[in-house]
Amino acid sequence: MKQKLVPYSIIVIFFVIFVVFYKSLEDTNIYTPEVKINNDIPIFSAELLLSNETLESKEIFQLDKFYILNIWSSWCAPCRDEHSILMNLSKSNKFIVIGMNYKDNKKNAKSFLDELGNPYEKIIIDKNGTKSIEWGAFGVPETFIIHNNKIIKKYIGPLNQELFLEIQNLTK
Repeated sequence: MKQKLVPYSIIVIFFVIFVVFYKSLEDTNIYTPEVKINNDIPIFSAELLLSNETLESKEIFQLDKFYILNIWSSWCAPCRDEHSILMNLSKSNKFIVIGMNYKDNKKNAKSFLDELGNPYEKIIIDKNGTKSIEWGAFGVPETFIIHNNKIIKKYIGPLNQELFLEIQNLTK
């Protein structure tokens, strides 16, 4: 009798372990920021990349204007891919393009802009990534469309020609 009970006990133990591990796969501890659409923009102060001055968010974003906030980094390959789209958007008089340089080295960021051009009116430094989290960003690149100090649209990943047209249509 005892010999028959041992194999069944082992099977039950393995089954319980399997169920515990399987259930733990469904419950993740990964932090994912909230998608903040139609919310007010975060209030912050930040150092600017090219001038080293510190500004408050209310000095950067004004009412009755459309802004594009692009979170980027020099080490980000998709940021390089979308850069030409940002250059084209910056030529439009409908938007003011603001950059947020994410967890980057100042020298590398400036080299990136020297090589590809600077589409940004201002570039906020986010050295440790906390400002991006306040905006609800998952990583780089991400782009937010802002009007009247509210986030009206968010794009995760690099911008492309289709999104370029969609962004232009937002102001009509």
